[in-house]
Parts: sequence; C-alpha cells; structure tokens
Amino acid sequence: MPEKLQKILVFGATGQQGGSVTTALLKAGWPVRAFVRDPTSSKAAEIKSAGAELVKGDFSDPGTMRSAMAGAYGVFSVQPSSGQGPVLGISDEDEERYGVVIANLARDAGVQHLIYASVGVPGDEPTGMPHFDTKLRIEKHIRSLPLTATIVRPGTFMDMLVMPGFGLDRGVFTSFARPDQPVQFLAVEDIGKFVASFFANPERFGGTTVGIASDVVTGYDLESAFTEAAGRRITYMRFPDDVLAGNPFLAKLTNLFDSGRLAGRADLKTLRELNPEMQSFRSWLGGGGRKAFEQALTSAGAWEYGST
Repeated sequence: MPEKLQKILVFGATGQQGGSVTTALLKAGWPVRAFVRDPTSSKAAEIKSAGAELVKGDFSDPGTMRSAMAGAYGVFSVQPSSGQGPVLGISDEDEERYGVVIANLARDAGVQHLIYASVGVPGDEPTGMPHFDTKLRIEKHIRSLPLTATIVRPGTFMDMLVMPGFGLDRGVFTSFARPDQPVQFLAVEDIGKFVASFFANPERFGGTTVGIASDVVTGYDLESAFTEAAGRRITYMRFPDDVLAGNPFLAKLTNLFDSGRLAGRADLKTLRELNPEMQSFRSWLGGGGRKAFEQALTSAGAWEYGST
C-alpha cells in the first residue's frame, strides 16, 4: 500500500462503475477527484457532498483529461460503452479512442497505478461482439505501455437481471444461459470495494488481469430467488431457438454463454478475502436490487443491452 493515501482520478464518477468506485475509495480514506461532464447534476452533487473533488471534462477533450490527471497517484478508467450506442451515441471507435487516450495520458502524467474496467470475457481472442472487442483492444494497448496497470474484468451486473424486457411482468425470466449452467454475476456496489483493494495493493495486483464477480448462480437458482422475492411463481427460460435464429445479436451473446466465455471465471474465494461483505444474488435482490425488481414485476418493455 502507498505510504500515504494519495489522490485518485475517477472517470465515469456519476455512472454505475465509477460511482461505485468513488464511494468505496472515499469510505477507505482515499482523496478522490471525480471527472464529470455536468457538475450541477444530482449525482455529481451527491459525490461532492461525500467528499469528492469535482472536475468538469469530456471524453472527447483530451485537454480536460490531461488537466484532471495532474498530481494524481492513480486513475480509474471506464468509458461510455458502445453497447449503449443507441442511447449515448457512442461508436466502437469512440470507446476505443477514449480508453487508449486515457492510458496514454496516464503514462505521460506519471500516474503510478491505472485500473481499467474492461469486460468479463476471459481470454484475448476476439468475441465477434464489437462492444466487447473494443475493450480487449484497449487492454492490449495498456499492456504495451510502461505503466503499472490492473485490468479488471467485471462479470454480468446483477442490475441487468431486473431490467424491464426479460418477462418478469409476465411471470417468466428469459435469458441466455441454459437453466443448469452456473454463471457469475456482480453486484455493482462490490466493484468499488474490489477496486479499492487493488489500489491498496499495487505490488500484488499491478500488472495483472482480474475477473471480479459477487456470486455464481444457475437459471434454476434465479427462478427460485425470483419466485421467493415476488411471492408468486417466476419461471426461468432460455431464449427460444426461433428468437435466436431471428436475432443475430442475441444469438452471438448466447453462443458466448454456451462456450463459457461469458459465464465467468473469477476467483470468488480470493475476492471474498478482499471483500468479506461481497453480496450474494439473494442478498442483493433483497437489498439494493429490491426496488428495481419490484418495478420490473409490473413493467413491460423491450430488452436493450448496456454494460457501463
């Protein structure tokens, strides 16, 4: 651990991953500089009141990012995902450029520890999913730099399981994995706790790639947990073959689950040692995920993918 906790610059500080990291770092006593697009937003005001220093900037403006890194010991790098392109207007090229520029600026600024949030797809071979492969290319670039870096590969967010559009309002939960296939999931709140541990242990985690997850469950486990939480029957089902045949995007994701690349290979035992309060899916569903779950039980919607 550094002799004195020094300032860490957090990108995406008002988003899911960056917000989790900001909260955890502040609780652990790290000074945090939060890179935000709109300092007047309610989320920005919330992290400012918690003790973060706000810095206004934009991913498309390297100058603001360079200025924000001045004097920073560490950087947490996460970019808007091209998987959310229809919502955010971010292309694959945009995401890759942002990740590469941040890494280059960190090298130039003498940042002592960069942590990059990638995607939970083990291996370096392309997946055929552009918004995953952009992240793998950013990883490759980071590894080429003379820079102490930790690459974090988060599992599928538990939050995605309670989005409208998966059928919970109709008493079913439709997803990619086979009902009996174990799949790792991650509570967003746990991301920051893991990242704080990595910043505190650069000798152990510098130069490594770490999968992170909070629990491993099957479709049958989800069925049981959802049924118990809803007080009525929720049936798990995999996307039908005719749906997959008509939707190449869903078919590719399903193939990645079938191959095991999206099922997760994080070392949960080691992660639990770093974060003894790591959440199980059931504990998350009864706590931080409860409100979204209750909304999904009464909300129909079209399924959309996003991972940032």
